[in-house]
Formats: sequence, structure tokens, C-alpha cells
Amino acid sequence: MTDAHDTAADTSLRTTGGAPPDDGGSSATEAPIPLLEPREGIPPVVADPAALAEVVAAFAAGSGPVAVDAERASGYRYGQRAYLVQLRREGAGTALIDPVACGDLSELGAVLAGTEWVLHAATQDLPCLREIGMVPTSLFDTELAGRLAGFPRVGLGAMVENVLGFSLEKGHSAVDWSTRPLPEPWLRYAALDVELLVDLRDALEKELERQGKLEWARQEFDAIASAPPAEPRKDPWRRTSGMHKVRRRRQLAVVRELWQTRDRIAQRRDVSPGKVLSDAAIVEAALALPSNVHALAALSGFGHRVGRRQLEQWQAAVDRAKALPEAELPQQGQPVTGPPPPRAWAEKDPAAAARLSAAKAGVSALAERLNLPQENLITPDTVRRVCWEPPKAVDADAVAAALAGHGARAWQVELVTPVLVAALSA
Repeated sequence: MTDAHDTAADTSLRTTGGAPPDDGGSSATEAPIPLLEPREGIPPVVADPAALAEVVAAFAAGSGPVAVDAERASGYRYGQRAYLVQLRREGAGTALIDPVACGDLSELGAVLAGTEWVLHAATQDLPCLREIGMVPTSLFDTELAGRLAGFPRVGLGAMVENVLGFSLEKGHSAVDWSTRPLPEPWLRYAALDVELLVDLRDALEKELERQGKLEWARQEFDAIASAPPAEPRKDPWRRTSGMHKVRRRRQLAVVRELWQTRDRIAQRRDVSPGKVLSDAAIVEAALALPSNVHALAALSGFGHRVGRRQLEQWQAAVDRAKALPEAELPQQGQPVTGPPPPRAWAEKDPAAAARLSAAKAGVSALAERLNLPQENLITPDTVRRVCWEPPKAVDADAVAAALAGHGARAWQVELVTPVLVAALSA
């Protein structure tokens, strides 16, 4: 074990020991120690059933929480699948697993059932882990813990530096993790991402307990672990960047046709949709409504590097949209299921606007007093919904029931109910 890892074993040397520093810097005076090598070296990548079986056995025999991370190839490949999974547990060491070569990792997930998983920004990794059969029953999210503890910077590198006193090299976070074989510097980076994750968890647990927020964190972690998979997004083409420029329904139909054509091609080729056709090009074609391939080729994004065959497939999508009957054109905007945008409240319902203003001020003051982000104290959407349609009886029980009905956790209900009762009664 290196001197750096000896230091890491005593996390009290660099934990905050008090409120997190306001400037996000380390609370200790000494410079952070660069973390350059995993303590047992870079493990070989697990890429066959025999090696995976050894990892399963080792992690089943390990003890304590298991640090888990996953690397995706966002911006390079279609979808958000995992291309590398990293784990570390006391008694088992670190494992780097190629989920593409190994396929289903449900056996590994099964032996870790009942074990607390330690992740950083868990909601980013859980969907791709679920796809390969790994679903935690309990977890500790070090990013969320940092938010609740009041740290102004909660990226993994910042947290490891501020809490434990080590600096992590973060130069490979946005590389193409579908590359095979993975270069050694990338594997070193991946192994180091889980090297101190359990140490960070332990230090943050102490800090949350010191601040009286540990139970809040536990409720948040339980909510993440028990949340069902997200529903597929309705009309995902509407999230095309630059959509605010598209005003007419016929133009919306062009966006939809081009987006759907691009998505099919990207999925077939397993590449990021943006590498097939940019959002800017889709919007440009929708605004111009080109009548033929020559007009399309003159538009930005459809220049000389786009072949004739590709131009023809994009023009065919435009032509399909232009040929749609009026009744099949998409409507402007999406059906609103909740309150209108807050900017419209003053005109639509001045009393509701006044309630919202008072509620936002109260929530902001409470969040500042508790030293945590407003959105972690209570989601802005929940506040808007309660203010737009308040309970008939504005009392603590009714407001608490309304908050719980919108998904607020017990600790949030307890803290926010008095604030909203006051705002709704004003």
C-alpha cells in the first residue's frame, strides 16, 4: 500500500470536520495528493465467462459496501448502454468488466443483493446497469450526499479532493468507451474512479450525521433504489435543439420525419444520432421545406460531404411530411398536464401567482438556512403544483398529504409543510 493509500485509510485527516467550505476548496491547508495508480495495480479486463465467475465468487466473499461505476459511450454510440463496469469491495479488490463481451451480469447482481452499492450520481448509471441485470436493493449516492451536506461542488473529483485530500485525473471521462481494446490509461482512470468511493461514502456519512441530515439522505437513497424504470419519453423528437424556431405544423412534421429517419439509421449503425445528422440541419430543413435534393443540398448541414444517396433519403423524409394530410400534422406544443408556465400565472390566476411567489421565497429561505440546494429540499414542480391547485382546507395535514401525493419524501414533507401552509394562507 502506498503512502497515499495509508492516508486514505484515515479519512478523518481530510474530512471537513465542520460545515463544507463555502468556496468548495479543501478544508486542509496541504495540497491534494495526486492519486496515480490503483493500490493493487490495474486489474485485467474481465471479458469471458470463466473470468466473470471468478469475480462473482470474489465479490460474494467480500465484505462491506461495494463501489460501482459504469462507463458509457455517449456521443459515439446509439443509446446509453454500459461499455465498462467497475467494482471495488473490501476483500475482493477492484474488477473491470466488459459487459459487451460478458453479456448478462445478473449473477453478479444476485450475489450483491442486500449489499449497499456506493455510486456517484446514481441515477446516471442505474439505467445502463439495469439493462445488464444489475439492480441494487440499497445504495449510497456520494453526489447526492454532497448536495445534502451543502458542498458547492459535487463532481467526483471535487468531492474526493475536498473530503479525502486526493486529486483524481479526469481526462478520460468523455472518451469513446466502446473502443476495443481499451487503452491502459483509460483503464487506470476507470479503476481509480472506484478506488476511494467507499472511503468517500464513510466520510460523507459522518458529515451528514454531524449535520443531522443522515436520515434525509437515507430516505433519498431508498427512493432512488426503489424507483421503477423511467417511462419512454413521449414525442422525443420535440426535444430537437432549436425547436423554438419552428412555428408551423407542416414544419413540425418535417422535424418529426427527419428525426425518426435519423433515429432508425443511428440505431441500425449503432452510432450517436448527432453523427448521422445534426439537430441544426433538421431544423434548417424544416424551416426551408426544400422542394428537391438540389435545394436540400444547399442548406447548412447537407453540404458536399453528404452523398447523393443520403440526400435522397433525407429529401424523401421531407416529402413524406409535406404530403401528410392536415389532420395528421403534429400539434404545436405538447398537452400540458400540470400547471401552466409560471410566467403566465399573473394573467391566468393572480392569486395563484401570489401564492407561488410567497412559497418560493419561503422555500429559498429555508434551503439557505439548512445549507442545501432548493431543488433537493423540494422540487420546484411540486411547489408549483401545490400552489396552482392547493388543497381545499389549507392546514398542515392537507398540505402534507398534497406534498406526499406528489412524491415528496417524509423529511421534505415535515420541513416544507409549514412554509407552504404560510404561503397558501397569505
